[in-house]
Amino acid sequence: MAAYLIRRLWQMIPTLAGVVLLVFMLFKFFGGDPAEILGGLNATPEQIAAIRQELGLDQPWSTQLWIFVKSILTFDWGHSWATNEPVSSLFASRLPATLTVMVPILILDTLLALPIAMWVAYRRGSLTDRTIMVVTTVALSISFLVYVIVGQYFFGFRLGWFPVQGWSDSTLTNLVTYAPLPVLLAVAVGIAPQTRLYRSFLLDELGQDYVRTARAKGMGEGTVLFKHVLRNAMIPILTNIGLALPSIFVGSFLIEVFFSIPGLGREVLLAVNRSDYPVIQAVTVYLAVLTMLINLMTDLLFKVADPRVVLK
Repeated sequence: MAAYLIRRLWQMIPTLAGVVLLVFMLFKFFGGDPAEILGGLNATPEQIAAIRQELGLDQPWSTQLWIFVKSILTFDWGHSWATNEPVSSLFASRLPATLTVMVPILILDTLLALPIAMWVAYRRGSLTDRTIMVVTTVALSISFLVYVIVGQYFFGFRLGWFPVQGWSDSTLTNLVTYAPLPVLLAVAVGIAPQTRLYRSFLLDELGQDYVRTARAKGMGEGTVLFKHVLRNAMIPILTNIGLALPSIFVGSFLIEVFFSIPGLGREVLLAVNRSDYPVIQAVTVYLAVLTMLINLMTDLLFKVADPRVVLK
């Protein structure tokens, strides 16, 4: 396990180097001149030249690339061009709000979709199975924007159960008051595809010979389902969870905008509108690093879920 971990971390280096080089080249050649963006329309050539010198844009490309790499390693991206706030402080202050929404979505998606999928897979072909499959198909056909509009109107304005927008400095208040509605709507969107996918994984395992053998030996259905079927289905389920994590993180960006949550996603969208390059670059690179770490963690969980898995 330790040797595999070291090897995978070593393999991440060239991948990360490629991501860093790609991001640098995209912003260098396709992002426009940062000095002109900062200077504005009324800036004189002297002012633009001074800004270029301050940002190091008058240096050779190799020097600029080294400055970019050093920013990644030291977590020092300078200041936001829009708010003049240090980018590191911006991350530290906005990330808790994003996690307050993202973590419950991930947990509830998994804890609700997996038992429902096990239930309908066990009752395959029944009226319950068909009904849930129809409901999930309809749910998949509805845009997330419709969920937001209907959810805010019904739960917020009509019933008054939750505030439609807002946030506070208290994590407990946010979890109890402001986060439930966006989390509820996000789970309502995500549980349908997850249920259908997990059901297919479980049905594949229920059709295997080892299930018939276990039943022939007199094992109870609960033992067969939880001890054998679920264990073997955990590999593709964990893979799906690992792949879903970055998408949940990105999806939380839209939730933060719709519900005015001062999280990292809302700040990124504002940065895009303002051409705030330091913030955009930092999020792009660190999201790539997060994706690679999640993939590594998922591979390690394969071994925990099934010791028979050989890590290569």
